[in-house]
Amino acid sequence: MVDAPETETEEPERRTITDGYFEEGFYVDAETAGEFLVELGEQLRDESAVTITGDDWELPFEASDEVELEVEFEGDHEPELEIEVELHGAPDDSGPDVA
Repeated sequence: MVDAPETETEEPERRTITDGYFEEGFYVDAETAGEFLVELGEQLRDESAVTITGDDWELPFEASDEVELEVEFEGDHEPELEIEVELHGAPDDSGPDVA
């Protein structure tokens, strides 16, 4: 399980996100971001499922074997490097019920 960067709050009850739309952003230092990415990378390497948790939520996700990586650089006045990791859901291998 990969823990998203923490905020200093009491331990609330976690909700599990399995459908709908969810997005949360974090501003953290480079060390915290690196630790998060390493933990996520280890999960992807070792398992097909990843679980990311925040202060009051967890998001389990069964990923396909293919991962989309995108690197974007913008070098104008304020240089910016964006690295995006996109996981697609594992296909449902169960065939249709034709009984």
